[in-house]
Amino acid sequence: MIHVKDLVDRFNVQLERAREAGIPEPTAMSLATVGIDGRPAVRMMLLKHADEHGFVFYTNLDSRKGRELAHFGWASLCFWWAAITEQIRVDGRVKPVEEDEADAYFASRPRGSQIGAWASRQSEPLASRQELLDRVAEVERRYADRPVPRPGRWSGFRLIPDRIEFWSGRPDRLHERVEFRLEGGRWTERILSP
Repeated sequence: MIHVKDLVDRFNVQLERAREAGIPEPTAMSLATVGIDGRPAVRMMLLKHADEHGFVFYTNLDSRKGRELAHFGWASLCFWWAAITEQIRVDGRVKPVEEDEADAYFASRPRGSQIGAWASRQSEPLASRQELLDRVAEVERRYADRPVPRPGRWSGFRLIPDRIEFWSGRPDRLHERVEFRLEGGRWTERILSP
């Protein structure tokens, strides 16, 4: 019987291979969502954690992606590691992480990133770059002598997979593709044509 933990362990083995290969941002992934207008949207994100409970990433909840994730509750991730010719795709439902989990991760971030989370109104237009820099300076003054708390509009999501595909590059474009799907409460495995 296949368990999600086995699949995430397999993912983490590939992630470690990518790290060992010296890939600059091995946790970089494409996050695909559906826009409020029904159109697809994709952007690069960084994975923060993956275990049997899902794949965790953080964002501004008021951003385009934050609104799309909250509205539809589905997403897809794609990891591509060219140096080891491996790709992993993960699809599933998303749900917000717990407040204490978001607080703990936010507290572990560099101070500049914490300040940036307060200063940026992600995805909203700026009159100029100076407007953002002025907001950064104001937040730096506000928290000059104390820790920076997590903004209420900043948190994380956990993608709970119901489909994971492992793709391995092979000569002559005869790539190896293995798909795992959660069907009726059980994970199934099948090999796909390249």
